[in-house]
Amino acid sequence: MRAGLPLTRAGRDPLYRFLLTAALLYLGWYLLYAFVLHPWGVLDHAVIGSLISVAGTILTLLGYDLIPEPVNADNIRTIGVEGGHLLWIGDPCNGVGLFAVFLIFLVAYGGPWRHKLWFGALGIASIHLINALRVAALCIVVSINYEWLNFNHDYTFYVIVYGWVFFLWYIWVRRFATRKVAAEAE
Repeated sequence: MRAGLPLTRAGRDPLYRFLLTAALLYLGWYLLYAFVLHPWGVLDHAVIGSLISVAGTILTLLGYDLIPEPVNADNIRTIGVEGGHLLWIGDPCNGVGLFAVFLIFLVAYGGPWRHKLWFGALGIASIHLINALRVAALCIVVSINYEWLNFNHDYTFYVIVYGWVFFLWYIWVRRFATRKVAAEAE
């Protein structure tokens, strides 16, 4: 009789439910991406094309001249400013995995679906914009000193982009997530 009690409690524990749901959703995402989306390449190429376009617009608005794309550059996926070097944007840097982790958190965490839909869409758009700002800033960094690229790519801008995602999660938890504990206490 008591053997079933811990499972029942664990099933009602919001942290356990969140972790299990998030783990299962991440496993599903990983398999979908690894075996379907990534091999097709359509999603990655579309996001990288958009990153290049948005970052290029930002750089142009800031007064930078872009390095022209090489001839037959359909799959090269580069951007750079005059006086610098072309930066290649690889699939791991396009933000698609970060979009997925952000959405998995929203789906796994409590809260009304009407808010999850618009907050998820707005969150992905803002993460994409932050990533485009990162690409534009890296283009500027490379035009100043190429040796600064690795540090800024690997540390500075990761902190900024991931910090933004954590900030969005914080907003979600504080503002929109269901607070069952508070409701039960009342």
